[in-house]
Amino acid sequence: MDFDAIIDSIGKAVDAAGVVVMVVGISIASGLAGWRYLRRKSLVFEEYRRWVGRSILLGLEILIAADIIRTVAIGFSVDAILALGLIVLIRTFLSFTLQLEMTGRWPWQTSHGGVRGDVWGNPVARCTCGGESSNPGARPQDPRES
Repeated sequence: MDFDAIIDSIGKAVDAAGVVVMVVGISIASGLAGWRYLRRKSLVFEEYRRWVGRSILLGLEILIAADIIRTVAIGFSVDAILALGLIVLIRTFLSFTLQLEMTGRWPWQTSHGGVRGDVWGNPVARCTCGGESSNPGARPQDPRES
């Protein structure tokens, strides 16, 4: 087996992994949504959409990695690089619009409180390095309470 065939096989395996991530994620999300619906939980549809969106985002990232592996390792020509650029551009646009739909803001925007959130809508911890609490959800301590 030559180098190109090995890299092509690896690219196909990573492609398959991306599809599996999406299918398994959507299946789990559907099962959880059905279970929550039967238990009469609230916000079933919103949480289902969030889980499906996360699964698709992760799958898209893996598919982009597979495209990069195959293009850079095998077809290092101008046409192949332009095709890769177009594919990455389309998939990145899909990722951004999915995140916008899930969180209500673009990935580079901060939330209303000035704290950047992840795709689940949770604040992302920042290094405070000043002795303050690193828990972004914690209430700031009032100096008068000490």
